[in-house]
Amino acid sequence: MSRTVRTVESASSLLGAAKLMARWKIGCLVIVKGQRPLGIITEGDVSKAVARGLDPSKTPVGFLRRKLVTIGPDERLEEAAKVMASHGIKKLPVMEGGKLLGIVTQTDIVGSSFDLVTSLKEMVLARYRPPDFQP
Repeated sequence: MSRTVRTVESASSLLGAAKLMARWKIGCLVIVKGQRPLGIITEGDVSKAVARGLDPSKTPVGFLRRKLVTIGPDERLEEAAKVMASHGIKKLPVMEGGKLLGIVTQTDIVGSSFDLVTSLKEMVLARYRPPDFQP
């Protein structure tokens, strides 16, 4: 989970949101009104809006926001992956008591899975290596 979650005010324009995503090299922003998370907007949402002919400088991000699907901080990574799969999403904000704590992405899950598989492989290989083995 990344604890740095970038946000955008719901009244901000799509163009403003796109510029923020480009500046921070990220694929989504959580849409907020004040401190309250309302939804999420992705790069794909911005490009679809432009393709539909919406003016990105005049269309507020709140107009396009997706329902905010979240997970609690105590949930396991496997549960996060299931929630993402069942909702067809790639980014999952982590919230507790209405407060935004972080975000889990598909990239986080894939990276964590790779690390887990690599660790398991090393454990198995270590068990069956002869004591005098030198890599």
